[in-house]
Amino acid sequence: MTELLKVENLRTYFETERGTVKSVDGISFEVRKGEIFGLVGESGSGKSITGFSLIGLLDANGKVQPGSSIKLAGREIVGLPDQELRRIRGREIAMVFQDPMMTLNPVLKIVDQIAMAIRAHEKASDQEVRRRAVEALARVRIVEPEKKIDQYPHQFSGGMRQRVAIAIALLHKPKLVIADEPTTALDVSVQADILKEMKALVAELGVSMIWISHDLATVSQISQRIAVMRRGEIVETGTVAEVLGQPQHPYTQGLLDALPSRARPGELLASATTESSGPIVLDDLAKTAPKAADGAFVQVDDVDMVFERAVGRVGRFTQKFGIGQPSHAVHAVKGAKLTIAQGEVLGLVGESGSGKSTLGRIICGIYTPTAGNVTVGGRKVREGQRKLGTGVQMIFQDPYASLDPRRTIFQSVADGPLAHGLTTRRDARAYVNRWLKAVAFDPALADRYPHQFSGGQRQRIAIARALAMQPELIVCDEPVASLDVSIQAQVINLLIELRRTLNLTLLFISHDLSVVRHLCDRVVVMHHGKIVEEANVAQLFEAPQQPYTKMLLDAVPKLAV
Repeated sequence: MTELLKVENLRTYFETERGTVKSVDGISFEVRKGEIFGLVGESGSGKSITGFSLIGLLDANGKVQPGSSIKLAGREIVGLPDQELRRIRGREIAMVFQDPMMTLNPVLKIVDQIAMAIRAHEKASDQEVRRRAVEALARVRIVEPEKKIDQYPHQFSGGMRQRVAIAIALLHKPKLVIADEPTTALDVSVQADILKEMKALVAELGVSMIWISHDLATVSQISQRIAVMRRGEIVETGTVAEVLGQPQHPYTQGLLDALPSRARPGELLASATTESSGPIVLDDLAKTAPKAADGAFVQVDDVDMVFERAVGRVGRFTQKFGIGQPSHAVHAVKGAKLTIAQGEVLGLVGESGSGKSTLGRIICGIYTPTAGNVTVGGRKVREGQRKLGTGVQMIFQDPYASLDPRRTIFQSVADGPLAHGLTTRRDARAYVNRWLKAVAFDPALADRYPHQFSGGQRQRIAIARALAMQPELIVCDEPVASLDVSIQAQVINLLIELRRTLNLTLLFISHDLSVVRHLCDRVVVMHHGKIVEEANVAQLFEAPQQPYTKMLLDAVPKLAV
């Protein structure tokens, strides 16, 4: 195989108020024709900046340094004027980004967005554009492409939007495609489809690809060779079998050891590669398990949830006389029944749109169900439109979105306990410090703001905030979905330790089945609003009964070594 891309001593620096940030610091690698090359590493390792450097999409304060070399098919790209880079971008090098909703224009139809991409490099009639748009969507396996090209991005699912982004990237049959975390936010089944299609398209079109990800299993499924990045440098390069089967660098070994699939369920995971964190300090917070644990501590009985689109006064008037369209209703949860024992961790899994997050919010008391009841410890969590008590708390997927950016960590954690009389203003500082120590967070940092911390630290803060309300049940809604593998390991370890020491009852909502297998005692599977299967972890993973559950398990990416 001859090389298509040759990168030598690439250095990309950013000038900031705090000085020079060396995001990429002297890396070298090559990508061969027809090859999928994996670039892996944690957030901040420089892997995405490497991709942006190759395509010339750096912010104004970023610059590829003198002495760097990027050669595409023997042609030097570094130093080319912007006009020349624009000719290359899209035609010879294309990029697929992590979030297609950020790259697709929400107010333009798909056909118009494809037209813009085509006409950026060549002249084409409207008829020719429509023909090529249909071909492009058909190539990425979108059904009924003749109809779909006239729809808007919001009318597509996440997986379909990512397919559209891939179709646009392949329009001009570029020599190189850079895919930056293209499946991170997708369900395992959709991810499996995208991986399969990308491999087929690369083989069919003969293009080369750089697959950027922090997911080692996904990279191993699609790549022939991989490079591992850390702090702007490549620490290891080789074939998938060499790097993941016989890692030579301690950092690579640390990433592998942090995977839940590499440990026995319930064991603490290795996470030495991550940011340093202090010990968990629970002192007088520990609780002993009750002598007779309640097997139905949490009880969900025949819960239904129907969302109806709000209609105005005119809409209600026209419906009353039969001349208006009936309001569209979404039946998100259908007759859900489940129990959680005291001190148990119950996993709730399913694809996006299955109803699992809606059911979690009902159990937490955030939503009022259309029908049915939820009780925790024999008490209702909600009466009418009012949540009762503080016994159920929630940890959300994105701690940055759930923490107020204008309030300090101390204020965010103290607000709830102060409002509900769990502490006084005089004792609030000591009270908050106890819970921050419980999640291995340094209380000396409590007067800082959320943006000053990493994703793993912010998730610890969110857990401390939930614990400070002294709940009986915590609903965890995808709490590790957006985290790097080693930071994910830290949060999983924290939940394991807290569960053991505080006898916590957890509902763990996730689409990552490897995490569910490691952390949970039992699993409930949801599909189209219904609970379709329920079993203990070992039974469900070894002998699933439903075809849908088998499909989910088969779609989980595994290390191909």
